[in-house]
Amino acid sequence: MSTNNFDVKRMRAAVATSIHAHWRLFLAEGIVLMLLGAAAIVLPPIATIAVEIIIGWLLLVSGIVGLITTFWMRRAPGFWWSLLSAILGIAAGVVLLHWPLSGTLSLTLVLTVFLVIEGVASIMYALEHRRELSGRWGMMLISGVVDLFLAGLIFLGLPATAAWAIGLLVGINLVFGGAALIAMAVHARSGEPRAG
Repeated sequence: MSTNNFDVKRMRAAVATSIHAHWRLFLAEGIVLMLLGAAAIVLPPIATIAVEIIIGWLLLVSGIVGLITTFWMRRAPGFWWSLLSAILGIAAGVVLLHWPLSGTLSLTLVLTVFLVIEGVASIMYALEHRRELSGRWGMMLISGVVDLFLAGLIFLGLPATAAWAIGLLVGINLVFGGAALIAMAVHARSGEPRAG
């Protein structure tokens, strides 16, 4: 057995042992994520504003840190581009924090564009698989059509859909992520970790 295979098996065993030892923490995290996700699904406008505010703070803080490091290393190449990037981050953060409703509209438009691109790419990918007689193309085609349908639904309902779209999608993501953690925790609790 090579050293690389031994190291990989040892690392997998260590991860399995750690998950088994801390399954309660994973279970608690999964439950919290599912509860937050359910709350976001029930109250998507509040979740949308919360996501927008978090993004606003992230942009503001990253812009301030970028501004400090830009001036700290002002002799480095690309000073003006770095300065512009930091100022844009600060400006975007301030706008999202001071006018959260306009921020949610912008983020919803970005989400709509993403869904359109993802839908078209999925459909083209499915058609490529169909030509190669792959059995997976049907679900991929449906996924692309659903993406385009959601994009159309969100876009046609603007600006009203901006109030709930991001919060609802984040809520769904949290519920599925929490369910995955709970399943992992239950599995880790019931089984002994495998030896490396």
